[in-house]
Amino acid sequence: MRVLLDTAVLIFAVESPERLSKRASAALKNPDNIRELSSISLAEIAIKTTLGKLDISAEIARQAIRDMDIRILPFTADHAFRLFELPTHHRDPFDRQIIAQAFSEDIPVVTSDEKFRAYEGIEIIW
Repeated sequence: MRVLLDTAVLIFAVESPERLSKRASAALKNPDNIRELSSISLAEIAIKTTLGKLDISAEIARQAIRDMDIRILPFTADHAFRLFELPTHHRDPFDRQIIAQAFSEDIPVVTSDEKFRAYEGIEIIW
């Protein structure tokens, strides 16, 4: 099964894996799952690190992606067009882009963010 990791899930896995729920941890460890991370999440980590809100270097991010065998999901025009259809349950542009990808790709999102649940039809693993 393909699963799309929310940015926070990657951060939790790197900095404090005990914060992951049992379901999220199982989804990350299941060798049958294809773990994907949005290219948007990489941009979010880079931007927030530059602003001093996170302390994750490019090398730490690269190593986590290698260690967890994560595939990067590019953000495409189809994903961007899906944003036109999303209700505005919240304003976080990074989350909204990840949600658009999940809908477009028809894959569940591994996230602790309760705001994702406001989007009817999205499958959440937590």
